[in-house]
This record gives sequence, C-alpha cells and structure tokens, in this order.
Amino acid sequence: MSNEKTLQKQDGFQSKWGFIMACIGSAVGMANIWRFPYMVASYGGLTFLLPYFIFVVVIGSSGVMEEFALGRWGGAGPVGSFGKATAERTGNRRIGEIIGAFPVIGSMGLAIGYSVVMGWIFKYTKMSLTGELFAMGQDMSIIGGTFGAAAPETETLGDGIRFMLDGGLFSVGNSMWVIVAVVVSALIMYLGVAGGIEKSCKIMIPALFFLFIALAVYIAFLPGAMDGYRYIFSLDPAGLLNWEVWIYAFGQAFFSLSVAGNGSVIYGSYLGKDVEISSSARNVAVFDTCAALLAMCVIIPAMATTGSELTTAGPGLMFVALPNVFNGMGLAGRFIGIFFFIAVLFAGVSSIINLYETPAAFFQEKLHLGRIPAVTVVHVAGLIVALLIQPWTSQWMDMVSIYICPFGAMMAGIMFFWVLKKETAMDAVNLGSSKQLGPWFYPFGKFIYVPLCLICLYFGAKLGGIG
Repeated sequence: MSNEKTLQKQDGFQSKWGFIMACIGSAVGMANIWRFPYMVASYGGLTFLLPYFIFVVVIGSSGVMEEFALGRWGGAGPVGSFGKATAERTGNRRIGEIIGAFPVIGSMGLAIGYSVVMGWIFKYTKMSLTGELFAMGQDMSIIGGTFGAAAPETETLGDGIRFMLDGGLFSVGNSMWVIVAVVVSALIMYLGVAGGIEKSCKIMIPALFFLFIALAVYIAFLPGAMDGYRYIFSLDPAGLLNWEVWIYAFGQAFFSLSVAGNGSVIYGSYLGKDVEISSSARNVAVFDTCAALLAMCVIIPAMATTGSELTTAGPGLMFVALPNVFNGMGLAGRFIGIFFFIAVLFAGVSSIINLYETPAAFFQEKLHLGRIPAVTVVHVAGLIVALLIQPWTSQWMDMVSIYICPFGAMMAGIMFFWVLKKETAMDAVNLGSSKQLGPWFYPFGKFIYVPLCLICLYFGAKLGGIG
C-alpha cells in the first residue's frame, strides 16, 4: 500500500460537515473581508455583484469540484496526485510530481505571508479586547501610526495607506504576534486532520457566521446605514459593459474560492469515498459567498453611518479605516470592534492551517515524517521567513498570488481535465454521488475553466493582481 493511502487511512475528515466547515474555513479569508466590500463599493453594488455571482457558479461547479475529486482520487496532495495522473496517462510519475511541487510552494508562500497578516490580526484582537483600540478615538495620527510606524499626521486614507503598508507594524512587538499566530496554527495541526483541523473549524466557522450576522443586524438599525444598503443594491446597466468589472469580479471569485491546486486538493485527499463532491463544492461556494456578503453588509453600512467613503482596500481598510469608524460609534463601537476582530481572527486561523497543511502533508508523504515533525518543520521554516519578510509582505503576497496560485490552479485543471482519461475523471468526481453529473462537466472544465485559469494568470500579471 502506498504511503499516500496509508496517510489517508490513518487520518482524515470524520464527517461531511467537518470537511465542509474546513473547506469553508480555507476559502473564507482576508479577501472576503478587506477586499470584497471595497470592490462592491468601487464598482457600484449590484453592478459588481452580478458578475461575481456568475463566476462563483462557474468556478464552484468546475474548479472546486475538480480539485476535491483530484485529491481524493490521488489519495495525496498535489505532488502525489499530479504524479499519479501523469503515470496513468504516460507511465511517467516524475513529471507530474515536479509540476505538483509548484502548488506546494505556492501554499507555503501564502502561509508565510499570512503568518505576518495573522500577527496583525492577533494584535488588533487583543487591542480591541483590552480597550486600547477604542481609546485611540478618531485621531487618525494615532490610529494610522499604530498600524504604520510613525505615519505623518498629514497623511490621508488614500496615498497614506500605501505609506503605512510599506512601513507598518514591523517592530519587535509585532514579531511577537507573528510568533503567536504561527504557534496557534502549529498547535491545531499537531492534533491532526480530524482532531485538530476538523474540530477547530466546526467551532470557528459557525462562530464566525454568528458574529458577522449579529454585527450586520445591529449595524442595519443604526442611523445612516440605509445609505449603505441603497448603494449595495444599486445597479448601473452601463457599468456591466465595463470589462474591468468582469475581470475584477472574476478575480475576486477565483481567489475567494481558493482554487490554487493545493489546499482543496489536500483536503480532498482526506475525504471519504461516500461523500458527494458536487454538493460539497456547492456548499463551500454558497457559504464562502455568504461570508463575503455578510462582511459587505457590516462594512459598507458601518462606514455609511459616519459618512465615511470606502476608498481603500486591504490592511488599510481593516486596521485603519474601520477602527476609526467603530470608534466614532460611541461605547457600542467598542463592542462592535471586539466582535469584528474576533470574527476576522477565526477567518484567518481557519485559512492559515489550510495553507500550512499542504507542505506538511508533502513532508509526510515524500519524506515519511510523522505528523508532529512535519508540522514542526513547515512552521519553523515559515516563521523564520515570515519574520524576515515583514517589510515586504505586500510584495511577497503579490508575487505568490499573481503568479504561483493561478499557475497551480491551471496545472490541477490540466491534470484532471486533460491528462486523466475522461472515464477516470468522471468516475472520480461522481464517486459517492447519488446523482451523477451530466456530460457537460468534463468539456466545461476542459474548455472553460482551464482557459479561465490562464486568463487569471495573464490579467493578474498585466494589472498587478485581480484578486
């Protein structure tokens, strides 16, 4: 019996619900929270949402299903599954394993960048709980300076955010919080797939949704919130003719659903043969979209209550603009900030454990390391690099997400839809299903999804990132 199959037999998801919660956790990340609301605000509410919904359906019904099925069929992460695919077609396993190394590198690269981001989140969660964040009031020199190492008082939330990102939070104090983030990830993963990842996600993901729903309901009744909702549900038909709307909506859906040939593949390898791939992928796409919509329904109306404009995305939105808005809501704003950053913390932790899982599984599969040594190796290496790249976190994340992730997604799609025989691919995706997928699935993935991955790679490089 191969090592990959032994690994899967020893540890894996114990329930379909646990698998779905873990996959939702891997998909719901910072893109849902600090980018999606900004994109909706920038491109006109429903004018952006309609194309986004279309691409969620397209990617959810092709790429997400394909990666789950490929991992379960291969019984391993991208290296083992890609190798098995090329071995079936050509008899040469080595070439597939070499190609499969790229998604593993991509997952490790994102995990490293995410470790820095999680350091910020842990720090701000602590500050919200202790009242430090609320005590800053609406003094932008203090709020901005906290995030961005002595940001000049004259800087504004536009050009100023870029300055803050280039300098921000790269002190010894923040390094301590990066260490905390990596240690938390390692501790969860030490407990295994079922005992650590599945159990933690069963707690964190429902809690995340509860917190966001509570925030959205509360903010909806604040004076001025309806202005935000009116904007969300506005539609500019002429805007639908703008190619940028479609490209950025596609990029948002692509990266939000975490198709990169790594995390979904490795989670699929832990999946039982009785689980229906199509319904699981549909649930992941639906809940991931709901999380993004909830974040939108918190952030846009919240900013409308104070007359603030959503003029920045990324860390600047979460760590500068939103604390300013929450602090302007009086005492209630302090509790809103606590709820918000705890929810963000759950989203981040559930994502980072998925990112570290792929390289950890690689060391288990190929070097035959035990679970604890493999998890230790990737987290120690990740921590060292994360501490070193703090001043260049933005550039690091751009490099990985613009080039390596779309390439990994495209290679996974090619392995499943072009390298595997059609009968093998369809059997893999239909395994455990009470209702077989129609004949549309294979050509749709082959001629629509795989080219879309190439489009993502091209426009991401051309525009400096689209998701």
